Amino acid sequence: MSGPETVTFGVVVLTQGKRPDDLRRGLESVLAQKGVGTDIVVVGNGWDPQTAHPPLPAGVATLALDENLGIPAGRNRGVPLVRGEYLFFLDDDASIPSPDFLTDAVAHLKRDPAIGMVQPRVVDPSGRTSPRRWVPRIRKGEADRSSVVFSVWEGAVVIPRDLFEATGGWADPFFYAHEGIELAWRVWDQGRCAWYAGDLVAHHPAIEPTRHSYYYRLNARNRVWLARRNLPAILIPVYVGAWTGIQLLRWFRRPSALAAWFRGWAEGWRTDPGERRPLAWRTVWRMTRAGRPPIV
Repeated sequence: MSGPETVTFGVVVLTQGKRPDDLRRGLESVLAQKGVGTDIVVVGNGWDPQTAHPPLPAGVATLALDENLGIPAGRNRGVPLVRGEYLFFLDDDASIPSPDFLTDAVAHLKRDPAIGMVQPRVVDPSGRTSPRRWVPRIRKGEADRSSVVFSVWEGAVVIPRDLFEATGGWADPFFYAHEGIELAWRVWDQGRCAWYAGDLVAHHPAIEPTRHSYYYRLNARNRVWLARRNLPAILIPVYVGAWTGIQLLRWFRRPSALAAWFRGWAEGWRTDPGERRPLAWRTVWRMTRAGRPPIV
């Protein structure tokens, strides 16, 4: 649907082509949205979406990347190819069950101008218990409770395009893990906040992220990079030190996981994290007042 008063979304769906049925289900859920215009691109991360079987729905644009650039860089490549006042990023194994999802997400943004980014509640459609990590709060509480947050689950995110561009977009170098923390922090640094909308629902299977061989290494490397890229210099060792202590407590009974984590930790200090844009001290204060100083 489109018209002179219709809200428009640029939709970026990233995939490696390994989940064709899930991909089509997600695209169809976007095409079924009511009251908004959608311009959709499927970005093939080291895969050509034109070879999809079954073929992608009509009207969906594609971009084939010659190699897997990682999740944040792949998403970023899709943004210039779609038009829309708002951007919606959707994982290739996620879908949005309500045809009013995008309309309702915009309503959150318009109702409270302080909100700059919206993450929905995530539900496994098969009925499996949803992982607590999908609620991006330290004190998780009930999953249907909405609140400001300081990170997002990246699989279904709505953000105004101008704000996304002001933040610098997803963290290209990260490849995988913690790009949702950085984007949320940078939204806060633009004077807005990230919002967990417990009344909105996205579907996604409950899959353990530890299935990836690089999980522990990249989680550790990107924690260090996150601090080096975004925190005032004096807070960098405080933040990294706090997370190092947490990992020691979490993984001390799994030496192999802890060893992989510390290899990534060392890599994070040794290698270039990319562009540094430290948070303003006023942002640190706003985040602290809202309940999450960026030292934990």
